[in-house]
Amino acid sequence: MKSLVLAEKPSVARDLARVLGSTQTKKGYIEGPKYVVTWALGHLVELQTPEDYDNQYKTWRLEDLPIMPEKMKLKVIRKVSSQFRTVSDLAKRKDIGELIIATDAGREGELVARWIMEKVRWNKPFKRLWISSQTDKAIRDGFKQLKPGTEFNRLYDSAVCRSEADWLIGLNVTRALTTKYEEPLSAGRVQTPTLAMIIEREQVINTFKPSEYWTLTAQFSSFEAAWQKGNEKRIFDEKRAKELHSKLSGEAVVKTIKRKMHKEAQPLPYDLNELQRDANKRFNFSAKKTLNVLQKLYEQHKLVTYPRTDSRYLTTDMVSTMKERLESISAVYKEEVRSILRNAQLPKRVVNNEKVSDHHAIIVTDQPVFLQDLSADERKLYDLIAKRFISLFYPAYEYEVVKAELEVNGEQLVASGKQVVNAGFKKVSGGDSEATVKLPDMEEGSKLLIQDVTMKSAFTEPPQRYTEADLLGQMEKHNLGTPATRADIIEKLLQNESIDRQNNRLHATKKGKQLIDLVADELKSPELTAKWERDLEAIAKGKGNAKEFLTNIREQTEKLVKQVKTSNQTYKPHNLTGSKCPECGSFLKEKKTKQGRVLVCSSLECSYRRAKDPKLSNRRCPQCHKRMEIHSGKAGTYFQCRSCQVVEKAEDKKKKISKREERKLLNKYNDDGAFGSSLGDALKQALQDKKDK
Repeated sequence: MKSLVLAEKPSVARDLARVLGSTQTKKGYIEGPKYVVTWALGHLVELQTPEDYDNQYKTWRLEDLPIMPEKMKLKVIRKVSSQFRTVSDLAKRKDIGELIIATDAGREGELVARWIMEKVRWNKPFKRLWISSQTDKAIRDGFKQLKPGTEFNRLYDSAVCRSEADWLIGLNVTRALTTKYEEPLSAGRVQTPTLAMIIEREQVINTFKPSEYWTLTAQFSSFEAAWQKGNEKRIFDEKRAKELHSKLSGEAVVKTIKRKMHKEAQPLPYDLNELQRDANKRFNFSAKKTLNVLQKLYEQHKLVTYPRTDSRYLTTDMVSTMKERLESISAVYKEEVRSILRNAQLPKRVVNNEKVSDHHAIIVTDQPVFLQDLSADERKLYDLIAKRFISLFYPAYEYEVVKAELEVNGEQLVASGKQVVNAGFKKVSGGDSEATVKLPDMEEGSKLLIQDVTMKSAFTEPPQRYTEADLLGQMEKHNLGTPATRADIIEKLLQNESIDRQNNRLHATKKGKQLIDLVADELKSPELTAKWERDLEAIAKGKGNAKEFLTNIREQTEKLVKQVKTSNQTYKPHNLTGSKCPECGSFLKEKKTKQGRVLVCSSLECSYRRAKDPKLSNRRCPQCHKRMEIHSGKAGTYFQCRSCQVVEKAEDKKKKISKREERKLLNKYNDDGAFGSSLGDALKQALQDKKDK
């Protein structure tokens, strides 16, 4: 009997098949003597939509809400139905004796597999592959230690609860808001409290009133000292500042000199949230971009361990693998690794089994690194992970702080100095390892002449708007979402036009500000959503009750929809124009898209849409090299550069086939070499001839 292996993506399935010795490529699966490896394409199965339960729900009506089916049902996603049929046919084969779930080792990965199993009515034994990296060694070891599938039933229960909760609350509240205010308004269990935090920061900034303050700095022959009284360093009264300025003259007496050694431990390895925050601070990567690049490093290049982790610790069984991992990166990080390779030891605080749930922290694998195979973004992200990993084996950063307190005419001046004793891990990670502010030798009781005193004025400033790094930190603090979902939540808010990204800062839009006023207080409260997340985590660990959780969610859904229905709030579309729809006469709204600005009908029942700006082509102007507009005239399609007034006919330049399009054509007609075809062979030869020329 053979084992059916179900991976989440084709790329992962190909790696599994190669390691397992399955070499016969068929349509939708790869077969071998012992294993038949197939794949999902992300999700193949999803929860049914309201119209699947009753055709009347195709039309959105406030009176139909809330929609709460007694039992939530599943359906096959239409666009991937052919792959589902392949998996279903394989599951029914008589020579298949068991299923091995090899989807992503996490809550969503479990849901992908279990829903497919439910839909194909799987009733044979099943096991679980649970690995944290995609290297050949990890795959081989994982298949030697397959776990019983039933061990993960609680994780599946948690995933179902999360999915149904998002359906019930997100769908019903979104439909209620949209139909009540006749505007596409999206709300959800996690996105709404996240939006509320951004708007709360916006309100603090808008209501902030700056205050003027003054600081005083005394110059001595070789150092500076600042006026200070207790913890007070700023003076908010100009008259008092001037009085103090006049007092700070003559000789100052050194009252105390304090020296204190400081030790800064190596930072823990990355979890996904911390890595997304660092990448945003250093490279302006969005959370979504970081996750996408990280996924490639994990799946394609196999250079890092499982990305969607919420742990920053390692397990005891990993300690013996550290030398191999360091050796694998020694060719790229020669100087950093050479001094630690012989006696590489992890700090004890990094190894903690109790702080690792599903997956350990993100670290490098034992796969050799070839930087030329990585894109610029992949190199940047890998460098962060590798250096954070290497720094674990370096000593702590040590420095001495010297603080001198001086007195002049009853007022206190403070001077600080810093001396690095041991750069430690900061030799690798950078930072202020070389920062030194040296104070001259002084003795208590000695007198020093003040040469000058500077009085500077400034104004207090409001807090800045959140960057994605800041917002991820707030979401983690309030337990909103999981490391795997936070990036998608931020992207959803951007797509819904509730927030906007400007210079790496997140701004609430007029639509977002109005939306948050229309939503019930419970839904925008981080506390309620955080409680739901804790409940889901408890269910996954066998300490929570799934049935009770969903009962509470249904009660909450009814309450939230009722509040929308009875609300007296009004909504005014922020992007209405003076132009009217030629089809129904309603006013048109202006929207920003990746293709430029478009005008859409404000009536939900009308689908009229047209571009406001001429569509931009990929043709570049020969003078200014900007993208040219596409126009249609009596002579056909032509390109025009608005600024240079350069016009070119569309026929003048033949479209070149890109390498990506070449690969797509070859895959379409050649089918990875599984089936030969005269068309595929001819196409392959034609493309080869083009390259030879």
